[in-house]
Amino acid sequence: MDQRIIDLYDEYTHAPLDRRVFLERLAAMTGSVAAATAVLPFLENRAVAAVVAPDDARIATSTVNFPGQDSAIKGYLAKPASGTKFGAVIVIHENRGLNAHIEDVTRRLAVAGFLAMAPDLLSPLGGTPSNEDQARDMIGKLDMKATVANAMQAVAFLRAHADGDGKVGAVGFCWGGGMVNQLAVHDPSLDAAVAYYGMQPDAADVPMIKAPLLLHYAGLDQRIDAGIPAYKAALDKAGVSYQIFMYEGVNHAFNNDTSAERYNAEAAKLAWERTLTFLGEKLKA
Repeated sequence: MDQRIIDLYDEYTHAPLDRRVFLERLAAMTGSVAAATAVLPFLENRAVAAVVAPDDARIATSTVNFPGQDSAIKGYLAKPASGTKFGAVIVIHENRGLNAHIEDVTRRLAVAGFLAMAPDLLSPLGGTPSNEDQARDMIGKLDMKATVANAMQAVAFLRAHADGDGKVGAVGFCWGGGMVNQLAVHDPSLDAAVAYYGMQPDAADVPMIKAPLLLHYAGLDQRIDAGIPAYKAALDKAGVSYQIFMYEGVNHAFNNDTSAERYNAEAAKLAWERTLTFLGEKLKA
């Protein structure tokens, strides 16, 4: 697919563009409304089968609630079907909210031996809606200070969980990757942080980071990659422990297998292996 189309979709999902404007520009790029309609499913495919089914016998899942800054926060929890004292991981969603894909990622972590929980950070606004455009609009209305506080409450919830071992890390994707960076800044108790193509924090805040970081970036993601040099310089100056991996020739959201044109199986597999190794080293006794 033409890279300009993928870049337009990235602008649509992150600027965000009004859907009508996006479709008009997509039609102009592809030559017709019919051609744009044909391309759209490859960008917005939501029918991909889960990697780990919700009823997988290896795990147990549940819906939980924990106190947030101003209201209860809903979460999706997954853990191995047997045993206890697992390393715990917060999974922070993209700007689409807590959807089926993020629930699947949470189950993947449970299969790997972690106590994992994905908080719905749109809970203060009524929770994640089924309409993705509405979810993106709601993300833009969140109070960021309160949202970071709610993410910190998610860490505290898992740290005190009976099935946890007291260590808590976080992994986030896209908007959630940026939130992981903010969580690392504001929560000195965090034991590990993994950010997939996430917006970097202000350089002045970097010395507050205590958790070791694993940072995944996409080579074609000009919007996010522009912030890497300043972030890296600030991390080096502050003596923060970090690893950066750049996946050349792939797009923003390369880990999300529900978007066929941006997903890259090879990069996603390698990044996930690195993520599990990192979290295992930092969170498992």
